[in-house]
Amino acid sequence: MATIDTPGQGRSKSTYVRPNPFRRFVESRNGLGFLFMLPAAVFLLCFLTYPLGLGVWLGFTDTTIGRSGVWIGFENYAWLFDDPVFWLSVYNTILYTFVASVAKFALGLWLALILNEHLPFKTFFRAVILLPWVVPTVLSALAFWWIYDSQFSIISFVLMEWGWIDAPINFLGDPNNARAAVIAANVWRGIPFVAISLLAGLQTIPQSLNEAAALDGATSWQRFTKITLPLLTPIIAVVMTFSVLFTFTDFQLIYVLTRGGPVNATHLMATLSFQRAIPGGQLGEGAAIAVAMIPFLLAAILFSFFGLQRRKWQQGGND
Repeated sequence: MATIDTPGQGRSKSTYVRPNPFRRFVESRNGLGFLFMLPAAVFLLCFLTYPLGLGVWLGFTDTTIGRSGVWIGFENYAWLFDDPVFWLSVYNTILYTFVASVAKFALGLWLALILNEHLPFKTFFRAVILLPWVVPTVLSALAFWWIYDSQFSIISFVLMEWGWIDAPINFLGDPNNARAAVIAANVWRGIPFVAISLLAGLQTIPQSLNEAAALDGATSWQRFTKITLPLLTPIIAVVMTFSVLFTFTDFQLIYVLTRGGPVNATHLMATLSFQRAIPGGQLGEGAAIAVAMIPFLLAAILFSFFGLQRRKWQQGGND
């Protein structure tokens, strides 16, 4: 309130002065939250939205390195539809993602359950288990490249010493062996993320629930399936969504280990897109392959969204 003297009157007249609209916006809860989110929004707009839009645009052109392309519509996608190497990369990507994600979830959940028990030096083991995750991907890939070496592989050496095999295994030269080798490397790298995330979820489950179930005569398996697993469902949905996204878009591990070989047996959609766009010079074709990955990524996001609806179960509502 501000007091203003009016000429010709013997008393003061009070009038209300409206505050500055910008100040009111900043002082409101929504306005302050908007200002805090603005830098992140600008960052995502510049480094995510713009490259995504540019990639979609290039997918509809015949752009090559050093030459601006023209609009050709769906010709790149029509050409990919008849390209056997592209469909092989789709098969490899789905196989790689499915097998690696299932293996990471199973082993990660097993490790999380072990680390959630009262074990000696469990803090040390929780720190050690993170090492495969924090080591740079390229260094991990180089280490596995030596492990899978056709002549000096430590795996082949041990198996030959035990008398199980007579000659070194050609890990990266045989198509089936190469697929199994890159999946094993991805599982090794991804287990820590799944295990630590699920361990955090396990520690939020009240111990009193398991104790009460044990007093009622429930077995360990019954307590796991009826108490632990349902309460862990929201965490599993988020963790597996990120795991699928990371695995589906994997590039560094495959590129360092095999570069898509042998005979395109380990080419994923991400590595094939890079090969066609950069070394091959066909930016439009490479962008079209990258855009073809979007429906799969959206499916993973929808899986997370519907999985999170399980939170209603914990709050007493219906799924």
